[in-house]
Amino acid sequence: MALYLGVMSGTSLDGLDIALIESGKRVDLLATCYLPMPPDLRQALLNLCSSGPDEIARAAVAENRWASLAAEGIRQLLDQQGLQANAIRAIGSHGQTIRHEPSRGFTVQIGNPALLAELTGISVVADFRRRDVAAGGQGAPLVPAFHETLFGHLGQRLAVLNVGGFSNLSLIERDTPVQGFDCGPGNVLLDAWIERKRGRTYDADGAWAASGQVKHDLLASLLSDPFFAGSGPKSTGREVFNLPWLDGHLARLPAYREEDVQATLLELTARSIIEALQNAQHNTQALLVCGGGARNGALMARLAQLLPQAQVSSTGAHGVDPDWVEAMAFAWLAHCCLEGIAANRPSVTAAKGLRVLGAIYPR
Repeated sequence: MALYLGVMSGTSLDGLDIALIESGKRVDLLATCYLPMPPDLRQALLNLCSSGPDEIARAAVAENRWASLAAEGIRQLLDQQGLQANAIRAIGSHGQTIRHEPSRGFTVQIGNPALLAELTGISVVADFRRRDVAAGGQGAPLVPAFHETLFGHLGQRLAVLNVGGFSNLSLIERDTPVQGFDCGPGNVLLDAWIERKRGRTYDADGAWAASGQVKHDLLASLLSDPFFAGSGPKSTGREVFNLPWLDGHLARLPAYREEDVQATLLELTARSIIEALQNAQHNTQALLVCGGGARNGALMARLAQLLPQAQVSSTGAHGVDPDWVEAMAFAWLAHCCLEGIAANRPSVTAAKGLRVLGAIYPR
């Protein structure tokens, strides 16, 4: 058993999740740290998700700031636990995705792992996605193998759902290779719409969505996007689902109340998840939810309504805090890289075969 740190910054860009795990024959979460994303850094990273002037220099400045923020969080966590840097075998750093276009052969995560290693005195494993893309895969999602490690022993026909900015499913059945794919937008459109209309970065507990009514003509228009028709392996990102995409649909339809749009976006998230799940795994017995969406009561209730035959709960019901699953996953991916263990799953990403993921930046 050895100690690893995982650093995760997702598409919501609300902050950095840092998890300390012990990994070997089992994986145990030992401690956590969360650092809010400074608003100006959040905006700089969002701006990098689309083309603009001086992109290379802006990306370099932003990733240095990201690495410095991560290093500060790591220092805080180690101090809280009374640990020295040399007690940690490695940091698994997801970095911040600014472009994800596997159909064009690339995915880009920034976070300057060399600087992170220099600032912390700890070896860093980063750049997990590009090896899978080089092998013809989607490069995402990468967490299904970790979900299988955590929950495969339950012996049920189960699905693990991560709802961050985007939603992805891991399908776990005994004696069957784990399956997985992105379902579509998770919180990304919900967050963007409420920020535009209410100046808030997220819809706490889905309360604003719950105050509105689903507009079924809008929902049908949104669900007509070709992404939803395809089966896995598939992945997506802000390149596809964003406010201009939503605006294009709204422009072709009558004007709606703002809260009705929010209600419809929540229904889009829930419906796209459950329809994808039912198409890919019949008779699901349990749906375990992690990520920020697990804290959205309105979304959790709707998922349970749409999947009445299954037990719908957060991963917390099985002893794993839903807020920290992804940070734990990238700590575990660092462990796999250093041990030479292949951590992608061709059944998930469509890569040509199993690959050891990540690039190592020694301390």
